[in-house]
Amino acid sequence: MLKIAGCLLIMSAGSFAGISMARNYARRPGELRSMVTALQMLETEISYTATPLPEALARIAARCDKAIAPLFSRASEELYAQTGCTAGEAWETALNKFYALSSTLPSDLAVLRNLGTVLGISNGEDQCKHLRLAKEQLKGEIITAEQQAAKYVKLWNYLGLLGSLALILLLY
Repeated sequence: MLKIAGCLLIMSAGSFAGISMARNYARRPGELRSMVTALQMLETEISYTATPLPEALARIAARCDKAIAPLFSRASEELYAQTGCTAGEAWETALNKFYALSSTLPSDLAVLRNLGTVLGISNGEDQCKHLRLAKEQLKGEIITAEQQAAKYVKLWNYLGLLGSLALILLLY
């Protein structure tokens, strides 16, 4: 009876590990699409309504997908706190906290970091150019993410289950 319970525990843990890895691959394309949409909203706020950056970031946080809202919310809070940090520093701080909780990869983070270096330091037209560039780069990352998701989601699901079964066979 104890062996059966151990086997079930190993199978559950292995399956959960595989599902967790697969979930990250499955979530990444959606997060990137939401990021592109949020950057489009930010471009609109900057170019058409000339909204100040802290307020624009807060508006985006309120309207965008809940998975990426913390990035914009945190950047807005940093700027509203008036601690003397620049928009780029506020963006970097928010990005570091967001990255730990998201399923984005370092390549996605690099695109967003590059965007942060120009936020708030140039005119609206220049910032919109950089936002468009970041959106195009993220669209390329979306294609890669979708290909990886198609390839690796099933792999990790099966690998978790079959890996745990192999471990059970080795142990018993």
